[in-house]
Amino acid sequence: MRRRELLAAAAVVFTTPLAGATTAEASTLAPLEDHLLYGTATVPRHSEVSPAGVAAAVKASRQDFRAARYDALARNLPGRIAQAQALEPAELSATAVADLYNIATRLCIKLGEDGLVAITADRALTSARIGGDALTIAEAHRMVSSAWRRQGHLARATDIAVRAAQDVRADRSNPETARLSANVSLLATAAYTAAKMGDRPTAHALIGEAAEAAECGRTSPEAHTDTGTQQVLLHQLSVHYLLGDAGQAIALAKTINPAALPTAERQGRFFTDVARCFDQWGKPEQCYRALLAAERAAPQEIRRGSVKSLASGLLRHDRALPGVRAFAGRAGVAVN
Repeated sequence: MRRRELLAAAAVVFTTPLAGATTAEASTLAPLEDHLLYGTATVPRHSEVSPAGVAAAVKASRQDFRAARYDALARNLPGRIAQAQALEPAELSATAVADLYNIATRLCIKLGEDGLVAITADRALTSARIGGDALTIAEAHRMVSSAWRRQGHLARATDIAVRAAQDVRADRSNPETARLSANVSLLATAAYTAAKMGDRPTAHALIGEAAEAAECGRTSPEAHTDTGTQQVLLHQLSVHYLLGDAGQAIALAKTINPAALPTAERQGRFFTDVARCFDQWGKPEQCYRALLAAERAAPQEIRRGSVKSLASGLLRHDRALPGVRAFAGRAGVAVN
């Protein structure tokens, strides 16, 4: 049923009239911020401070992120981090702590809290180095790269991701499929940053390298990110958008099956990126359709800053776009 709904959403975006949308819920990072600043979190009641219990907490956090349950993740992350930190010895808990801070960084990026992004990325890398797992270190470097990018240091951010990709390729301590997955993520992130910098040759070269790496192996269940050919296509879509090639981006988007994307978060991001491309192309109706599809795929995804900006711009077309004012309100835009 869900697959059919996603395919129908894609058809709506590209071919058919406007559709309605559901109510979205706001999320908050206040509990995580309090823990980062004051260390206020405690181990949740009934949580098990053991390797198995901590592994379950990390898994649950990944599942929350992939399902775009950002409110629940924001509430639960501080306690899960405290749970992992309580595991002894510290070397045993370090990789789990890093995993949780990596997830926290991705959450902060989603919700536009750039100040917290820098803090969580730094803590992720510090813990990852103590734990010594090459895949967790690679993902932490990816988060650090994202933090630098969001601070405007684009060349530095690109270099961090490229060097981390080289390091993880040279690693032999983890299965090849997992190393390939990490490599693809890092190269795609570097390509995105190079495109944001306006470096067209580097962006295309890096996303091409990511595509080649994705063809060499599929995502393993143990991988720390959702990667593969479809994931590379998502980043390629973003690269086209950032380089101002909206028409090329839309042509690519039509070849992507949203139901084949592995998570609700990825599906929501796909439709959001499609909306940005239609906005860049000057097509407000198609932009709005894509935003409604993003909301159906992942309701909490529309609280992102990029969606709020798009929704604000669409308000000037409110007479031609039924329900756009209500959508903007659900996205967090102040609507008179």
